[in-house]
Amino acid sequence: MSQTERPALPDHLSIDPRSPHYNADVFKHDIGIRFNGKERGDVEEYCVSEGWIKVAAGRTLDRKGRPMLIKLKGQVEAFYR
Repeated sequence: MSQTERPALPDHLSIDPRSPHYNADVFKHDIGIRFNGKERGDVEEYCVSEGWIKVAAGRTLDRKGRPMLIKLKGQVEAFYR
């Protein structure tokens, strides 16, 4: 698959379809997130310009049954695999 077929990665992206930062076209491709130099597979949401990711806080759920998220600050890089 060539680079031209893939949409540009957004600055802010979420895996939750209810989020305004969800983009179905991007998720048709395999995405990787590098946080502080290490690749992470547990990222729920990220923002490159603000330098943060959100990951699940263990098995804790909010009152709507979704995972509780914690925000980690650092250097964020999104890429296609």
